Amino acid sequence: MDLRDDVTKVQRLLTKGMRAIRARRAVRAALALRPPVPDGTVEVAVYFTDGPENLYQLDQWFEPLRSLHERHHVTVLSRNWETTQALLGTCPVPVHHAPDIDGVEAFLRRQPVRAVLYVNQNQANFSAMRFADPAHVFICHGESDKDYMSSNQLKAYDRVFIAGTAARERILRKLIGFEESHLIEVGRPQVDVDYPAPPLPRDGRTVVLFAPTWEGDRASMRYSSVESHGPALVRSLLATGRHRVIYRPHPRTGIVLRSTKAAHDEIVRMIEAANKADASAGHVVDTSGGFGWQLSVSDVAVMDISAVAYDWLATAKPLLVTQPAEPRAQLPESGLVRELDLFTATDAARAASVVDAAVTQPDESHAALVRRYFGDTTPGASMARFLDACADVIRDRDVALAARAGADTPVVPTGRE
Repeated sequence: MDLRDDVTKVQRLLTKGMRAIRARRAVRAALALRPPVPDGTVEVAVYFTDGPENLYQLDQWFEPLRSLHERHHVTVLSRNWETTQALLGTCPVPVHHAPDIDGVEAFLRRQPVRAVLYVNQNQANFSAMRFADPAHVFICHGESDKDYMSSNQLKAYDRVFIAGTAARERILRKLIGFEESHLIEVGRPQVDVDYPAPPLPRDGRTVVLFAPTWEGDRASMRYSSVESHGPALVRSLLATGRHRVIYRPHPRTGIVLRSTKAAHDEIVRMIEAANKADASAGHVVDTSGGFGWQLSVSDVAVMDISAVAYDWLATAKPLLVTQPAEPRAQLPESGLVRELDLFTATDAARAASVVDAAVTQPDESHAALVRRYFGDTTPGASMARFLDACADVIRDRDVALAARAGADTPVVPTGRE
């Protein structure tokens, strides 16, 4: 058994290496056909060091970054060959490949970057944060009450963009000595984007979005309901003929636990069989990169303790948050999970009736929760706050650089430490 595991690991490493070689060739060929980012133009860099498996953290920012790029030149700095290959085909703003820190330093030396944005807390972020000229801004990839969202790592950033009052309270309650002025409330600009939706039948079915998170890399973060709730929940909904299921698994589902992967595969098989049995059913296994259209076409959502639950919250539609079945999972001491009745694994077998009750008996406290987590959710308000916050950071950095240089006018930063 140990030998087989070793062989499997070697095979995976070889496969990964070959993918990287092919990606490197493809990126070099693609970049050779594109004009380079002009020197002296980039004001905002988005620093992303992860592989393509974590691109979901970045691609949800594509539309806000597109809007920001219309005002301030934005470029994504990618460190991974496969990631860069993917971004060159999908990213709406320029992409620059910097495979090592020397490449990052050279880029910052040539460009007047005033702000570097980070969508996650990868340890490799610190390789860019050592440069002192730009402001380093954490924008994250979603709002939630997970411990991740109030990590002590937030102290490393010059500014932290947060969704609303709930995030502010969470961070200040947990972090000792954190500077409150570093927090800037911007809402969730992603919800202000009109995403094109696939054609779905308009037949009166209640559309249920089941969007569980992945199983996590440790027991304390094991919030996923794929295994504990998923098969029974989906089976209940498929049986009625009155519900349409949109199953949107997390991109990392099943990479840690084989049992989670098996449950995911079972859900997919059930949905495929239901569609085959009834061509008008229109159930969806959604593995698309973008998240947004699902919010507009669905009537109710079943989600785990994860960022997508908070995005859904802003729609003011019914939300069922699952109770983690893993006893070692650490639930936030306060926040959304403490203000809702959690949907247990036992409830999953009668999911259809629970969903129907949620749709027909709306919760009057929902509006107050939305305001607390996201502030003003008037269409366009969050996007405007995000763009204004970025403009403020850029302006403040201009002033600070000029003051440091002892000049009355802004100076072009060198990119050096």
